[in-house]
Amino acid sequence: MSAATTHDHAHGHSHDDHGHHEQGFISKYIFSCDHKTIGLQYGLSGLIFLLFGFFLMLLMRWSIAYPGVPVPGVDFIRSLPVASGIFEGMFGRWLNADGSLNGELYNMLGAMHGTIMVFFGIVPLGFAAFGNFVMPLQIGTIDMAFPRLNMASYWLFFISGVLMFYSFFVGTGPVQTGWTMYSPLASTANIGVTSIWNHGHTWWLSAMVFNISASLLGSVNFIATIINLRTKGLGWMKMPFFCWAMFVTAFLLLLAFPPLEVAAILQLSDRVFGSSFYLPTGLMEGGKHLDISGGGSPLLYQHLFWFLAHPEVYVLILPAFAILTDVIPCNARRPLWGYKSMVYSVLTLGFLSFLVWAHHMYLTGMGTMMSTYFQITTVMISVPSVILLTCLMISLWGGSIRFNTQMLFASAFLPMFGIGGLTGLPLAFSFIDLAMHDTYYVIGHFHYVVAPGTIFALFAGVYHWFPKFTGRFMNDTLGKLHFWPSLLGMNLVFAPMFIQGMAGFHRRWYDGGKYFENTSGFSNWSTKLTHEIGSVFGLNIPDNMLSLNIVMSVGAFILALGQIPFIINFWFSLKGGKKSTSDNPWNATTLEWATPTPPPHGNFLFDPVAHRGPYEYSVPGHPTDFYPQWESEPGKPETKPAADKVLAHH
Repeated sequence: MSAATTHDHAHGHSHDDHGHHEQGFISKYIFSCDHKTIGLQYGLSGLIFLLFGFFLMLLMRWSIAYPGVPVPGVDFIRSLPVASGIFEGMFGRWLNADGSLNGELYNMLGAMHGTIMVFFGIVPLGFAAFGNFVMPLQIGTIDMAFPRLNMASYWLFFISGVLMFYSFFVGTGPVQTGWTMYSPLASTANIGVTSIWNHGHTWWLSAMVFNISASLLGSVNFIATIINLRTKGLGWMKMPFFCWAMFVTAFLLLLAFPPLEVAAILQLSDRVFGSSFYLPTGLMEGGKHLDISGGGSPLLYQHLFWFLAHPEVYVLILPAFAILTDVIPCNARRPLWGYKSMVYSVLTLGFLSFLVWAHHMYLTGMGTMMSTYFQITTVMISVPSVILLTCLMISLWGGSIRFNTQMLFASAFLPMFGIGGLTGLPLAFSFIDLAMHDTYYVIGHFHYVVAPGTIFALFAGVYHWFPKFTGRFMNDTLGKLHFWPSLLGMNLVFAPMFIQGMAGFHRRWYDGGKYFENTSGFSNWSTKLTHEIGSVFGLNIPDNMLSLNIVMSVGAFILALGQIPFIINFWFSLKGGKKSTSDNPWNATTLEWATPTPPPHGNFLFDPVAHRGPYEYSVPGHPTDFYPQWESEPGKPETKPAADKVLAHH
């Protein structure tokens, strides 16, 4: 379907909505149906939640490195009139009398850190924000297929965020049973609390129902838009890989999220209505049998949860690859190597992601036949991931690389994601996973994939499309001040986890293993190195595995400092950044750079036609080193601007 025909499709706007009158602030920026505004709403919300989730991690790392030591700044915060009330409601009432963390608060922080970073930070930023803003522009359409559904998706997400944030203030505090919320623990924790509205688990489950509903609306919209609204000439194999990745991600959300929504509703029923979907007969607490009907299966919840949560890993990763396939070819001035193999790989990845979920459940005692099946599929799914990574690496070969900030983040993603993937391969085998499960090795593996992996790609996307969002550049010097501490901090935080994990350190020790001397009391080369470096600076760091806790917490502090230039850069550049004098400042080839900057309501001033593939860089014989998709071929007439679009823009 051509973009010209999409101008008249019934998608919820009157003709006047395309710019012929000035919209009010609320209709333009708050309750907007414009995909670009909704993308920015998701983006800002996702960045705020990422910052909040990161703050929770800093509190956890302090407890791990310095157990029993008061958290710095607590007394100062308590002295501030407004901040003290918020702080006390969220964290202060759970702290020890001296201001130090305890196991109860640590469990809350751990559960909420995981929930917020995954469901409220990375997915909204990677899929909803970049997908909403960039994808319709890249396929040459004027909006999403269902704009009002798109707006409803954001506001359901917003409600879910409010509910999740509010759970910090209720009587029991937020959930303490891990971001996975396993039953029967999650179904019986604080079971004596009579008011369901006073219970953090109720709010967590309610928030997740809204969050999942938002994702389902978004995924249906993405699929319908990509199938139906591609512009003239944009066949499937001319479509940017960014759109392919968003297409597959939307299917993952559509097919995998309903089981978790069902799981959350059933667990809510167990808590509120006294059902026993996940509660087996004979449960005891405090030496007494619980007054429940029984007969349920805790493993049912695990199956439903992980049937979502393994495809969810690829919901986190695929938007990162999507962003890199725009950033790397553009800044290496080379075509994307192996485009078709990447497309087939991402389709294979989407299919296989539904066949590996039970490798998270080896400890449940499944039979050898079933564990063998899941071991085989888990090893198989690494193949398309390796193909995607290899194609991006080869795309750099022989390129004239410009190392701006987005390219630094994109190129750092490649080895970081590689480390995350390679360290995950041993965990595919049940006999290794039995030893490593719930240790810091698993935490290191997962975080290398989604922290220096996915989040680095998201930062690359912010720097790359910021001029198109706003018409201004982010400062490159501040960008590099953001990148280098982030790279150092990420590796200092997560690399020692592999050493501690193989030593047997458990992920839920709030004291970092201080009271488990048989595990923490020995030394190796890493602890000796840490001890020696500490002595150079006059620090008395112990020569045992606990020293790595200090290294990781210092890394987290460096990582926190590294985000300050980004925050300053982002907000300053919105109004004070260098203005972009071109609609295509990076000399890129995909259709979003054919729009005015920033794109008006309706996006294009002409009816775009895709004449060629999306990555035509350094084409032999072409006068420039880029050949945009919308540029007509020699000897053919230029595409004429559409009169109503010119009027709308002016």
